[in-house]
Amino acid sequence: MSTLSPTRESDHAPSGTCLEAEARQPLAYTVFDARQRRLLTFLLGLTTIISPLTATVYFPLLPLLADRLNTSAQAINLSITIYIIFQALSPAIFATLSDSLGRRIIYLVTLSLYVLSNLGLALAQNSYAALLVLRAIQSLGASAASAISYGVVADVCVPAERGSMVGPISMALNLGTCIGPVIGGLVAYKSVNYGWIFWFLVLVGVSLLAAVAGFLPETARNVVGNGSLEATRWWERTWMTPLRSGFIRTWHCITDVWTTVPRSRHPTEKGNHSERDESAVVTKRKLKIINPLQCLKILFLKEAAPILLVHGFSYMIDFSIQTSIPSAFTDLYHFNELEIGLSYLPRGAGIIVGGYANGKLMDRNYKVTAQQIGHTIDREHGDDMNEFPIEKARTRGSPYLIGILTCSVIGYGWALDQRGHVTIALLLHFVQGVFQSSIYVFSNTLLIDILSDTPSTAAATASITRCALAALGTATVQPLITALGRGWYFTLLGLFTGISSLLAIWTIRARGMAWRTKRVAKKSPVASPSDQFCQRGPPRHR
Repeated sequence: MSTLSPTRESDHAPSGTCLEAEARQPLAYTVFDARQRRLLTFLLGLTTIISPLTATVYFPLLPLLADRLNTSAQAINLSITIYIIFQALSPAIFATLSDSLGRRIIYLVTLSLYVLSNLGLALAQNSYAALLVLRAIQSLGASAASAISYGVVADVCVPAERGSMVGPISMALNLGTCIGPVIGGLVAYKSVNYGWIFWFLVLVGVSLLAAVAGFLPETARNVVGNGSLEATRWWERTWMTPLRSGFIRTWHCITDVWTTVPRSRHPTEKGNHSERDESAVVTKRKLKIINPLQCLKILFLKEAAPILLVHGFSYMIDFSIQTSIPSAFTDLYHFNELEIGLSYLPRGAGIIVGGYANGKLMDRNYKVTAQQIGHTIDREHGDDMNEFPIEKARTRGSPYLIGILTCSVIGYGWALDQRGHVTIALLLHFVQGVFQSSIYVFSNTLLIDILSDTPSTAAATASITRCALAALGTATVQPLITALGRGWYFTLLGLFTGISSLLAIWTIRARGMAWRTKRVAKKSPVASPSDQFCQRGPPRHR
């Protein structure tokens, strides 16, 4: 990878002549190459798996927990409610901090919380109070990873290529939802000791903590710029950095050429980096006060609200179907705990297929939209979103996705109502997984595209929205099925979410770009043409 000089404060200062500004070459959007982005995608996928895995592995254990703790099913369900509440709060707290302090430190803190909470749950198996408290801490540690991962994607990927990272990450995110019920169902079917689940999660958490500490580089653009600046604090540097540096020092001492080799900077770069450059980066970093209300501001942005509705409704459908599976398949098909866990696999397979396919489709839609407007894609520095209709690119073809998902939800309800063969329900689970994950991926990606200055905070807002709607769906699914029947409940759910989502998509495509550019114009006053030419510097994170 070619060496890039770090950005200096003087690069942004007005020069005496415009010739100096003309000679200044803008830096690339990122110095992370395709191989490094593939490694990042793999690591981010591993970290995002823990939240859905932890949430879904718990469902088959509910009868065991109620019996072991000698309490009611309603009391045990309170632990699920607490988990969902902190699932919404965690990204609002930690994702905002990751935009300020950096990604690595937040990953290390949250994964440490996750390991300690699971260790407590494994050891304190006879205390209901401990269960509630530790489930809250467990959710805090597990639930921020997804939002932070979208921040990393925005750090290292130009908009035209984000689908290639978001798709696989979404696959991994939903793989936890797929395998969680199977693991929980196996334990519930074979054992009376639910503690094995939490020991398993301890092992998962320790493995992920080691992987992040050892291999995940810092990517936050206010810390390392486009990746060419050195991470100076110990928590910003991977464990492999000092090992690699020590090896290089030892080798060059042996070969007597130590003094001719520049100091190692970053696990992915080489080159010189002056103390002045280093201090310039540090002075730009300001600790943001933990303010979950920052996410609420995004909720009320005109250009963000319809995206959040589309995103949240897809998740509401998903959780409503998940919650209904145990009772429906037990009553209608007489499934045991293990069979109920296995019945989640078709849906999980659909989610994996949908996440991968839609990641590729998003990049293709971006390319097609650029061709339609005669725009040349800048894959090195990134496109100016003020001049590109990203809303139309990301939502291209989305009405078809929403329409098919709506039909599958309605069909699923009547298949259960008429006691259709179980294969019909499982096939519809697969279809729902494909199209629900596709809607989930493009809406989340569009949100960080339009709010890419604080991508993790934007993803945290999406998390709050989907958790709120998921909690609403979970709380109302059983009472409404009892009152209306499965057929009419899923018909009303599908029609309400489908029509609302289509109206939101129309709003996004018709008004989204105008609202976004108006907000950006108010936030960043435009300088005169001569000032823009003389004062421009390397492109900052968009």
